[in-house]
Amino acid sequence: MKRRQFLTSTSAAIMTAGVVSPMFGQRAFAQGQPALMRLAMPPLLDTRPTGRLSLTATSGSSSFSGGPATPTAGFNQGYLGPTIIMQNGDLAAEVQNNLDEPISAHWHGLLVPGEHDGSPHLAIAPGATWQPEMIIAQDPATVWYHSHIHERTAEQVYFGLAGVIHVTDGQDDARGLPSAYGIDDLTLVVQDRRFDAAGRMVYDPSRMDIMHGFAGNRMLVNGQAGATAVVPEGFARLRLLNGSNARNYALFFDDTRPMHLVATDGGFLPAPVALDVLRLAPGERAEVLVDFSDGGTPVLMSDPDQAYGVMQFATDNALPARITRLPEQLDGAPEDLTGAKVATRQVSLDMGMGGMMMGGGGFAINGRPYDMGRIDFEVSLGSVERWQIRSTMVAHPFHIHGVRFRVVTENGGPPRPENTGWKDTVLVTGEAEILARFDQPASRDTPFMFHCHILEHEDAGMMGQFTVT
Repeated sequence: MKRRQFLTSTSAAIMTAGVVSPMFGQRAFAQGQPALMRLAMPPLLDTRPTGRLSLTATSGSSSFSGGPATPTAGFNQGYLGPTIIMQNGDLAAEVQNNLDEPISAHWHGLLVPGEHDGSPHLAIAPGATWQPEMIIAQDPATVWYHSHIHERTAEQVYFGLAGVIHVTDGQDDARGLPSAYGIDDLTLVVQDRRFDAAGRMVYDPSRMDIMHGFAGNRMLVNGQAGATAVVPEGFARLRLLNGSNARNYALFFDDTRPMHLVATDGGFLPAPVALDVLRLAPGERAEVLVDFSDGGTPVLMSDPDQAYGVMQFATDNALPARITRLPEQLDGAPEDLTGAKVATRQVSLDMGMGGMMMGGGGFAINGRPYDMGRIDFEVSLGSVERWQIRSTMVAHPFHIHGVRFRVVTENGGPPRPENTGWKDTVLVTGEAEILARFDQPASRDTPFMFHCHILEHEDAGMMGQFTVT
């Protein structure tokens, strides 16, 4: 695997990759303990007043948990990017690349044509600027953006080229939803990262790391380790993005308080759904409401079998508790596509033992590794299609560009609660059946991608592309 020029690699000893150290506990708030480190939100970039968006990919240097500085990258800052607020209508975007290798800006979850999608075909050369004139026309949702260069996506996202987007219609107060950014409406980018014994963040995947996806040994939320989110004594809205390269999360609170799911990848549900555990695969987003009115200090955990801490919450009664009651209904009403006349496609996410398959690459879709010059599917504009997706060997998060879809079945049964709304990414643990309508055009020059969102698998060939005409 090629190394990125603007980052340095290290050969220092790596701690065990599969173990994420627990970093939180109730005793963190005991008398005499040091003051908590408050979680910071990504800076806000509101495009609504101007209809313009300006991002610059830049190199940085970041220290995590007091360790040595690590070369990183980000948009408009040294690591990760701002939270972008946008609304329906015209949006003039500008993405400048100040790095010394090509990047792109894929709008993961935005329903825009292929020429604006930010796929590998829309690489931005070093020193160049990309200026798509986009029309945003979709339901409110939490989506995100990240670089998407073939064979470079995993490393570029790992070192910081990613951020969150809020598509809003300004009606959240009327819905009874928390909407004060950073106070009761929190953007939480959850990532695991690997650190060496000296505390440097490293990315040097072995063959096994590529096979299983690169896993870390420390949790970061918004690029911070060990920070505590401070919320009012009322309901808070958590906009969760799994921005990890490969790790799946099964999120729950250590004191068993429920999470009320209000939105999935593509928008709101018809009503809140109470969950004890929220499963989130790489690329997926979920919005949940959590009641903190008891003033406790709960810890958000992951993986009930070998639980580890993700982050801790604390309440501050000086913050206004704007929302004290769970809304009974929301205005999300996913369209029923089951009665539409559909074409059916089979999609097999393939990988071989030890990478010894398909010429040694080991990763493919329908037996063929990704080829930028090959169109795998030709889809009719405005059509509805049923995709039957099969995952081999391991669970794969499956993402389609340019559409949102409904999950019809998982392994022959009904979808999990997290998959009942609009989706653009779904974790396939065996077989999943989805229905999608293709309303955005994509040409042979700028096709849409479909791929595994374990980023090492995507880079290694588990990706295809399609036109919509």
